[in-house]
Amino acid sequence: MPANLETEYALSSLPPRLRSAATVYLLDPAKGYYVAKKGTNGFVCLITRTNWEWSEFRKDLFAPMGFDAQGAKTILPMYLDAATMRASGKFTPLQIKDTVANRVRKGFYKSPTVGGVCYMLAPIMRVYTGKPGDNNVMTMNMPHYMFYAPYITESDIGFDPNSPKGPWLINSGNTVLGDRKGPEGYFIVPADEAATAKIVSDGKDLLKRLEDYSHYFKVEPGMHH
Repeated sequence: MPANLETEYALSSLPPRLRSAATVYLLDPAKGYYVAKKGTNGFVCLITRTNWEWSEFRKDLFAPMGFDAQGAKTILPMYLDAATMRASGKFTPLQIKDTVANRVRKGFYKSPTVGGVCYMLAPIMRVYTGKPGDNNVMTMNMPHYMFYAPYITESDIGFDPNSPKGPWLINSGNTVLGDRKGPEGYFIVPADEAATAKIVSDGKDLLKRLEDYSHYFKVEPGMHH
């Protein structure tokens, strides 16, 4: 992805007031992520392309994520390391999955220790639609907030996973590591309809550029949330 497009897309994950002072990581497919813009406010954004839990390499995943300082310290390294291993060409997807899982078990990766948020307020994303083992992906307009909730299961909080409007719990690490063992858990709260409509409207130029870049950014029917 062209650097200027990837930068704008990554920054779109954050509320506008946080973008100018945020750190931006871009992906070099031959090396992994690098800091393209050093920020000053503690927020870090990037477009994630590899989810270690699913143990596969895809070219059609685009998840803009904007971490606060706590998430940048604890969760972000899992994405950076997975990308570095993938770029090296020395690891299979299953080896990356096993490596990250073993590091979690050994305490190499830490969970957030205080409450915080990962912003996913971009006007579009292409992500997995289920848990590891379900490798379907979907392009959708669904700006949302992800509040840190490590080591929690749906039974702990009583969320309805089939609720059309959320909130939802996601912790794919539980599927891989066992219940209450996944350090990257979130309460997902969608932006309301008015906020979503404004995000999509304000991002119309970005959406056009992304769709011109790749057909993967064409929103599929029924996925305009």
